[in-house]
Amino acid sequence: MDREVFITVTHEARTVVGLVAMPHPPHNSVTGGAGSSDVARMPGALRALLVVLIVEAVALGMGAAAIGFELVSGRSDGVGVSLFLVVFALGVALILLLCARGLRRGRRGARAPVATWQILQGVVAANSLTVAMTVLPMVAIVLAVAALVLLVLPTVVAATVGSR
Repeated sequence: MDREVFITVTHEARTVVGLVAMPHPPHNSVTGGAGSSDVARMPGALRALLVVLIVEAVALGMGAAAIGFELVSGRSDGVGVSLFLVVFALGVALILLLCARGLRRGRRGARAPVATWQILQGVVAANSLTVAMTVLPMVAIVLAVAALVLLVLPTVVAATVGSR
């Protein structure tokens, strides 16, 4: 099955715009199935990015569990805020995991939500540092910067331009 690619070429002040039918690339390591050989052939930067995203998702899940425990045990001052934080953290964790799966499959559409979350996470963590210098916001900033850098590396971009 062929795919169509929209191209624009400018040469000597002339622009040519068109739609070109290109055959799908052969089955490759990034867009392949869940086999371990696929992971071994995946670019190292993409593997590192996936690890960062999974670590962030686990941290969000642990935070949601802690807030949920606080809520259930009656130690929460604001039930509504606690419920929102639990739902929000679990939702973002799910989105990060789905984006990690999409990136592993070579889907370019998974990059934008990841970048958006990293920027939001970095801003919130930097703001937290203005209140108190603690380890958690520093770790969040390091993870956000690492994910953003890994996300824009040429090998990761090349591995995730295959499909929407």
